[in-house]
Amino acid sequence: MSIEINKVVSIEYNLVDANTKEQLDSNVGGQALEFISGKGQIIQGLEDKVIGMEVGEKADVLVASADAYGDYKDEAVQKLPKEQFAGIELSEGMSLYGTGENGETVQVMVKSYDDEEVTIDYNHPMAGKTLLFSVEVLSERAATADEVTSGMVGGAAADSGCCGSKDTSAPSQGGGCGC
Repeated sequence: MSIEINKVVSIEYNLVDANTKEQLDSNVGGQALEFISGKGQIIQGLEDKVIGMEVGEKADVLVASADAYGDYKDEAVQKLPKEQFAGIELSEGMSLYGTGENGETVQVMVKSYDDEEVTIDYNHPMAGKTLLFSVEVLSERAATADEVTSGMVGGAAADSGCCGSKDTSAPSQGGGCGC
């Protein structure tokens, strides 16, 4: 029987950049990625393929940037005065977290810096990349009413759940659970 909406799905995946074959992420041999299907907790292109697969099934899933982390936007790169980063030991490629215009947490990457300004990139680190997932569905079960309502595996009382992105290298829309 294939995966349906509002199921807690557990997958194992290996992720590479489809164009360069660079290894981007993997949970093979580690903790499985769990999410509630139909809740947008993982990138749309991957979820669309997983829904319809069966437990034990393996597949290679090619996900265009538009169905993953979006296209790379040059306008998302900004230069800011270095004094805004006082007390931070900067290095190129480092991730910083701040507060966005609407109070949300945003992640930026330091592209470069000099004595006067810092160039930061608001694009997701995988923006503009076509992704290739080698995925296996390990298990699925019906989500509890609490899980469906809260949108978290384990329900609202869970200390941690898959929000779609535990880190920014995993396959999540919002940033978590292996993304």
